[in-house]
Amino acid sequence: MLLFLALSTACSASKTPEEEQPSATDNPITSGSERPAVSDTPSVSASGSEQPVVSDTPSVGETERPFAEYKKITPKEAQSMMSDDVVILDVRTQEEFDSGHIIHAVLLPYDEIREKAESVIPDKNRTILVYCRSGRRSETAARELVKMGYSEVYDFGGVLDWPGELVADR
Repeated sequence: MLLFLALSTACSASKTPEEEQPSATDNPITSGSERPAVSDTPSVSASGSEQPVVSDTPSVGETERPFAEYKKITPKEAQSMMSDDVVILDVRTQEEFDSGHIIHAVLLPYDEIREKAESVIPDKNRTILVYCRSGRRSETAARELVKMGYSEVYDFGGVLDWPGELVADR
């Protein structure tokens, strides 16, 4: 019995105060990264205002913000932002684009963003309004553009919700 007490006392006495305190790496939420837990789900508030969406990784060469983000907006908000200085980016297929697209939209299918975005949109500070058919591909494309260093990316979802007219290239 005395041997057991002596061993347990020796083992607990050998721990330093630092070993007794939990470290940041013991926490599964912060271990490996000091980034706060933030939802990746785009959202628009009840008032319809834009909500920033945190990307999975910061943009290459980005130093002023800890995380790159795109903004989820409504089609009406996108419509009010449209001007000559804005790129309206359709990320659907050529066939979908030809059957009807927003006037002055530029086609860049979402699966070609990595390869062609820098030649289609060389200015990474230019405002880009991204849309597809229903919103899934526009979200993917917006995330990719942000990862590539584009700073003013707005996802307004799908053309199915577009309040304006479409033009067809036939």
